[in-house]
Amino acid sequence: MIDDIEYNTEREHLIIPELGRHMQKMVNYAKTRETKEERNKYANAIITAIGNLQPHLRDVPDFKHKLWDQLFIISKFELDADSPYEKPSKEVLEERPAPLAYPQNFPKYRFYGNNIKTMIDVANTWEEGEMKEALTFTIANHMKKCFLNWNKDTVEDAVIFQHLFELSEGKINMKNTEESLTDSASLMKSNSKKKYSNTNSNSKNNKKKHSNNNSNRNRKRY
Repeated sequence: MIDDIEYNTEREHLIIPELGRHMQKMVNYAKTRETKEERNKYANAIITAIGNLQPHLRDVPDFKHKLWDQLFIISKFELDADSPYEKPSKEVLEERPAPLAYPQNFPKYRFYGNNIKTMIDVANTWEEGEMKEALTFTIANHMKKCFLNWNKDTVEDAVIFQHLFELSEGKINMKNTEESLTDSASLMKSNSKKKYSNTNSNSKNNKKKHSNNNSNRNRKRY
């Protein structure tokens, strides 16, 4: 009969699980050595053993530095041994990272999306000229297309120009322009073409899968 069976629930918590429990026991044993000479001897032997467990990291810069850091972390920073590198700080390791600010975007006209606002901000940085005028008309046409995707109806250019004026904080004013945007019918037609092509591609894929499944069934029968 085996009386003293060691269960994982009764064992010491593994600080770096990928290095294994035996490595942690070796570090704990090194901590108990009385002289610093002995501790240094065991520490260097443990560093060699850890390096053999992680040969894929040999080409990583500061490979040995990382191993020494792992050694002190496993020892809970209690191993008094000489390291060729600066010892890691327990406070720095346990310091909680600063919370990341989650971007809060609440666009006034959600149907345009967030990319439109980015495009408008870029257009505001351009100098006045033909290039900026072409860019603003491209943005306005895209806004009209997005509006039709959401509304499924016609929309006046004046509405798009007003929205563009608001989103650009008054820096892009196309209200008095004599040039018209692409007509709604053409934009809706292009949208329907894309949807139709996507539907066809999906149906073709489904048919292909169905035919492959049928052929596999026929092979199994024969």
